Amino acid sequence: MPGKRPNFLFVMADQMAAAALPAYGHPLVAAPNIDALAARGAVFDAAYCNFPICAPSRFSLLTGRLATRIGAYDNAAEYPAEMPSFAHYLRLAGYRTACAGKMHFVGPDQLHGFEQRLTTDIYPADFGWTPDWQAPDGRLEWFHDILNVVEAGPCERSLQIDYDDEVAFAATRKIYDLAREDDDRPFFLMVSFSHPHDPYTTTREHWDRYDHDAIDAPRVGPIPVSERDPHSRRLYENYDRGRYRVTDDHVRNARHAYYGMISYVDDKIGELTAALDACGLADDTVVVLTSDHGDKLGERGLWYKMSFFEPSARVPLIVAAPGRAARLVVFVQPVDPRRDAAVRRVEDERRAQVRGQVVAVVPPEVVVGPLDVAPGAAVPPVRVPALERGVPKRRGFLRGEDRLVAERRRPLQRRQCPEVPDAAEIRRAPRCLRRILRRRRD
Repeated sequence: MPGKRPNFLFVMADQMAAAALPAYGHPLVAAPNIDALAARGAVFDAAYCNFPICAPSRFSLLTGRLATRIGAYDNAAEYPAEMPSFAHYLRLAGYRTACAGKMHFVGPDQLHGFEQRLTTDIYPADFGWTPDWQAPDGRLEWFHDILNVVEAGPCERSLQIDYDDEVAFAATRKIYDLAREDDDRPFFLMVSFSHPHDPYTTTREHWDRYDHDAIDAPRVGPIPVSERDPHSRRLYENYDRGRYRVTDDHVRNARHAYYGMISYVDDKIGELTAALDACGLADDTVVVLTSDHGDKLGERGLWYKMSFFEPSARVPLIVAAPGRAARLVVFVQPVDPRRDAAVRRVEDERRAQVRGQVVAVVPPEVVVGPLDVAPGAAVPPVRVPALERGVPKRRGFLRGEDRLVAERRRPLQRRQCPEVPDAAEIRRAPRCLRRILRRRRD
């Protein structure tokens, strides 16, 4: 890929817990295609979503802003069309952009900077899922239900299987189309699957990949409702209420099906990477894998997401770039420098020591840029300002904060953003951004 800007294949799963992947140490789950990405890429070991609910988390990822800054608190929150996404910036930089699968855009804008959308969404784009905040004890009929755990197991087909089959087909076909097109511009293709989101059902093929008796139990068993923290009790009142007796067999079935769903996603990732190989694009394409949030999978008696406990807040983040043949483990801790001046001073000192490199372990067989540590030596985690979910905030909206810049065959580096955009930058910006940039300049 010398001298060329890379293509990007950005794969997003739904409700995929990092701890459930073999790339993050799970001893049972089978995901060879994800393992292959991890083996040749950077595995972010401490990546956390900003909001463990689908829509707010995705809006935060796309905009580089906290969900609270966007006003996204539930799955019926509108993603404002005036809020730029990284797709706008990629188009400004000359990229072809397309998306397929679940985006969870709420509101009239169903593109948000992407030039093309290959599939419809699996979730509503209107405000039908708006909760009634004045009736906290009420339960909405479309909300999660503990019946998903009680009825977990293998199935012949499901809505999610039908949908994700279509997503994989459309995305694979798009890769072939991109290879055929007479267009020298690099591409950014975002592929978003609905798996392994509940209900916990999977095909017999993927169910049979696992020995049912070997399925592990939650590390922390159910905690009596009266002893749970207030938020966990609130979740119990929303999706459980003791309407069904959840047994150990139910828990094992749900976890078994969830692991099968991960294997299903892994198969789809294999289809996408095989298409890149067949088209001769693999050496020019960076593959990114992440999720909007995780799943508690019965830990502490809790399920699904909607909690900042580790299983639902921690997400996988794997970046496999051409030219890197060995795994690099990276620890990232999001921090707001305006709220923690002491951390900023420590981080500045650390930056001077390691020349801005953001790494935790340098494998003996890898030489990583100008990092002043010996190969194989451990480096303490570096606290990174202005970084959310491993995605840098974007230029023009930082007002002097640092941003991260990924360069070919070099680790993430830091450079200072300009305080204000100049007139030339404003003229080059998309029309939807110019007013915001002028306001920043003025």
